Amino acid sequence: MRVAVVGGGIIGLAIGRELLLRGADVTVFDPGGDDGAWHVAAGMLAPGGESAFEFPFLEPLLEASNALWPSYAASLGDVGYDDAGTLSVALTADDVASASREWKHQKLSTLTGSQVRELEPALSPRVRAGAFSPTERQVDPRKVVSVLRTVLKGRIVARQVTDLSEIDAEIVVVAAGVGTASLTGLPIRPVKGQVLRLHGEPGLLRHVIDGEADGRHVYLVPRANGEVVVGATMEERSDHFTTAGGVHDLLRAALDLVPGLSEHELTEITAGHRPGTPDNAPILGRLGLGRLDERTVVAAGHHRNGVLLTPITARLIADLVLTGTADPLLDAFTPGRFGCA
Repeated sequence: MRVAVVGGGIIGLAIGRELLLRGADVTVFDPGGDDGAWHVAAGMLAPGGESAFEFPFLEPLLEASNALWPSYAASLGDVGYDDAGTLSVALTADDVASASREWKHQKLSTLTGSQVRELEPALSPRVRAGAFSPTERQVDPRKVVSVLRTVLKGRIVARQVTDLSEIDAEIVVVAAGVGTASLTGLPIRPVKGQVLRLHGEPGLLRHVIDGEADGRHVYLVPRANGEVVVGATMEERSDHFTTAGGVHDLLRAALDLVPGLSEHELTEITAGHRPGTPDNAPILGRLGLGRLDERTVVAAGHHRNGVLLTPITARLIADLVLTGTADPLLDAFTPGRFGCA
């Protein structure tokens, strides 16, 4: 089967790899560059931590994909996979009240400030409480994309697709992130996020930190090489500007929680766009009769969960493409829920 994948981000590449491994003749159309959501993403694999953004059927999909990540990462090689777990922490009394609702939802036991600092000594003595989630992991999306590009070497075409009808393939998978909207007419919008990268001596932090600091939400994702990814703002904007206010808010929250980060070098300030949908859940499935043609399959709109949902998306879309039958897990995520099929 000849399959074209439009989009060379982490979702499109993962689908391309899965199809290739199953014997399909795959071509990935990638306009080039490193401006996709994957390039900015920190790589938190946190299904519970995303519950505030879910609609009723999203959590099972997140959990199913999270369960695939250990074996998926092993099949890729060195992609920065780390299973040390996530510490959710709260700085003030108001922060504790806000975070406690999430901890209760995840059925996590509340830890005192002292207990949290026993697990992560670099945390500020001002941290009042926290919770530990051992099933939440991390991976480096930039390393994942690098490996996937290597696997698909020779099958990636540097081309900006503007008209799906011009593609010669039996099946076309559109996984173009925010760009999926102009190709399909689906309601996918850009949700801007600003992210910082700091670098210092390795070992300051062992766990991913998901924190509330005086009403500001921030995550800190430590890498083995001493990098710490700090993110991320949530802005309903389409520009690519990094702003003084966004950087200030992220740094203030990060330093309030982990004062030792003040000695780290600020190495990168980046803005990117998550592909959001009206219900902030992905669009997965056949576009449908009457919309372009029956050969088009969509895998886009993953919002904050693109990295986490990579392995399950690749598996389910490959199943659909090669068998023509959709797994029941896809029923809630079809394009038709927006009246587009």
